[in-house]
Amino acid sequence: MAFRQKSTSKRLFLAAVGTALITAFSGSLAAKEIVLNMAAPDWFPTRALQDLADNGYKSPSGNDVKVVLDFIPWGNYYERLAASLVSGEKKYQMAVSDSQWLGSFVEGGYFLKLNKYIDKDPVLQSIIKDIHPNLHRAYSTYPYGSSNIYGFPQMPDTMVAYYRNDLFCNDGEQAAFKTKYGYKLPCSYEEMSNTDWDQLSDIAAFFTRKAGDTLAGQTLSDDFYGVAFQYSKVYDFITMMAAPFIWQYGGDIWDETKQPNGKALGVVNSEGSKKGIETFMSFIPYNPPGTTNQGIDEINNAFSQGHVAYAANWAAVGQPILDPKTSVVFDKFAVAQVPGRHKADGSLNRYWNVGGQPFVITTWNDDEVVDEALNFVKWWLSDETQIAFAKAGGSVARVSLNTQPEYLTYKPWNRAFVDSLGYQKDIWHVPEFFELLTQQQEELNAVVAGQKSVSDALDAIAKHQDQILREAGRIQ
Repeated sequence: MAFRQKSTSKRLFLAAVGTALITAFSGSLAAKEIVLNMAAPDWFPTRALQDLADNGYKSPSGNDVKVVLDFIPWGNYYERLAASLVSGEKKYQMAVSDSQWLGSFVEGGYFLKLNKYIDKDPVLQSIIKDIHPNLHRAYSTYPYGSSNIYGFPQMPDTMVAYYRNDLFCNDGEQAAFKTKYGYKLPCSYEEMSNTDWDQLSDIAAFFTRKAGDTLAGQTLSDDFYGVAFQYSKVYDFITMMAAPFIWQYGGDIWDETKQPNGKALGVVNSEGSKKGIETFMSFIPYNPPGTTNQGIDEINNAFSQGHVAYAANWAAVGQPILDPKTSVVFDKFAVAQVPGRHKADGSLNRYWNVGGQPFVITTWNDDEVVDEALNFVKWWLSDETQIAFAKAGGSVARVSLNTQPEYLTYKPWNRAFVDSLGYQKDIWHVPEFFELLTQQQEELNAVVAGQKSVSDALDAIAKHQDQILREAGRIQ
């Protein structure tokens, strides 16, 4: 009897081992090597994505999935991505797309509509519900604000104010400013976040000084500047700074949600729009030299190297300022919300142009590749990965995560990023956006260069946009 039991046990053991070997062998045969090639702008948020994927991503399907980013400089990223998509080469399974490109590439048939996948996936549904609504509208929907979903946030972003708290909070500078302007020089987060454009104009003039002048008790060896704004015509730089001034001063851009009844003439070049742009241009004398070419990198470099008191720039580019290897002010700055315009009731009109980008999936992938792309998106937007991204310097779109007290401690710009989310708007998503953008960039930059008046530039912009949008049937 004992012998029979032993034999039976042995047979069962061998059978179990055999089954396990067969399962493992068949599983290894079923597993595939899948590469998700992703077009991406070359900057910190996408470099961080690649690092985190290389060190932590494993597909839950069991497939050997590699995510490989093709890094392309921002300055010609749109043209390079568009050329690839239009060529039919089908090089990319995914892309990091600026929000304004959605219409062009959706209507071109290149970006996959994701609703049917979301409808059957509770995890994706929960992610959608947790994304801040302003970011969801900008990054995911086309037409803008519709229920059609094409993307998920890769890097949410807002403009923030970087300022030299060692200067703004200096007792001597505080006293001198109070004597000259009759009110307190902002120092704390709350004070700086409640600053309006008139106050910032005083601040910009106050801190703009010549070599040989004294600043916080030290003699300057170089000229020093009050502010740094984006005025370059590269990509969308000047437009991203100009639109908030238009909105805050009662003007508007052509509103795609109102088509075919929305207007460009009389709106883009309204008196409110002109007043806003005049205010924007009034800061030019307090910027470093080379204002016409001043974009994201130039602002970051000027601030990081100690030449500027106050810089408006994206939260996404703050990491080099915090790095002692690239910044001489890494321990001498703070971050707040950018200014607004005071309304009659004393509150601030804070409308600003949203930054950041979504993930998208291209339309030529088979079902398995789509599933793997969505698996990667779910991993990226998971609690663990998003927290790791935030600790590295990225921003988080999920409200349940970015409202946690710990989130505010990860990086100095996180509080300003979160506090700014409720005020974000966007420019056009329609396929004609690039024609609208490039002409507007040229016209506004011509004002910076002193070649045109604000009024003439906005009149030309409005006329051009009216023509383009009428030809496209978007204005009647």
